[in-house]
Amino acid sequence: MISSSVNAAQSAGSGKHSVPDTGRLVELLAQVAEADRAAFHLLYQATSRKLYGVVLRIMKRQSLAEEVLQEVYLRIWNRADSFEASKASPITWMMTIARNRALDEVRRRTPELDDNSEIEMIADGSASSPHGRAEVSQALGRLQTCIDGVGGQQAQMVKLAYLDGLSREALATRFSQPVGTVKVWLHRSLKQIRACMAEVLS
Repeated sequence: MISSSVNAAQSAGSGKHSVPDTGRLVELLAQVAEADRAAFHLLYQATSRKLYGVVLRIMKRQSLAEEVLQEVYLRIWNRADSFEASKASPITWMMTIARNRALDEVRRRTPELDDNSEIEMIADGSASSPHGRAEVSQALGRLQTCIDGVGGQQAQMVKLAYLDGLSREALATRFSQPVGTVKVWLHRSLKQIRACMAEVLS
């Protein structure tokens, strides 16, 4: 049921989409918590474009975003009974699940970034408050300075890998280097960037 709707969510991509009112989503989640598949289908139709946008901003690749979106809705199905309307709105609760699952996948694919909160913040890019946007902008400036300090192809490679989402294989082809060399370059570059970030923030 989920996979048959992913393409619809993707094709809607940049179009405006109004999410149903909070009360209706609360009702649907309550029904999903009781394993109501019809309610789950309606919930998916109502919110999938919004959650797909959240995931795509983080994953940056449509094929990966589609896979993660399906997993997000499986989590929503399994966790619907834990939703508490007194603590968060339904769409905020679901967007949090989507964001966390996408970031988990980014970490899994790039484990060397697990402790790099600055890059994670920029990869997310979904801050909605002025304060959040200011933090992202400041982090981007700090990170850009440190990446530029790496210099040469290594700096380009870091940007393509962690800000544009290119795989190690794609980088190897682009830079005419073995995959093993790409991994070594990224590892060394990240160590230098972390040291630079620590100095800037100290």
